[in-house]
Amino acid sequence: MAKAPRRGPYICGIDAALDVVSGKWKGLILWELQAHGVRRFAELRRGLPGVSEKMLTQHLREMEEDGLVHREVYAEVPPRVEYSLTEDGRTLNEALSSLGAWGTDRMRREGLRTVEVAGTVEVPASMGG
Repeated sequence: MAKAPRRGPYICGIDAALDVVSGKWKGLILWELQAHGVRRFAELRRGLPGVSEKMLTQHLREMEEDGLVHREVYAEVPPRVEYSLTEDGRTLNEALSSLGAWGTDRMRREGLRTVEVAGTVEVPASMGG
């Protein structure tokens, strides 16, 4: 059963924003779609090491309901489904870029490791790359 769309009430704008990006994978899905534009499900899954099929499906559905991700289904055999960011998804990514830059600085300061992902694209520093 699908959850009802998030509608508040909220304490502040940060509360409302965090409501739509809560969960380990949503920010990474936004990043992956920003970096690559359009992605098929299997491409997203390969770009997010450790995400289960169930969790990726759940997050993509929630993000589609929240207007962050567009899902395009092509009438082909076998069926082809592609995901991309909506305008709201792109503006949310822009808003998260400062957080990404902060995280990148923290990783450098603390000497924290990153995960190697096959087929990644260099992301501009403004996006936390």
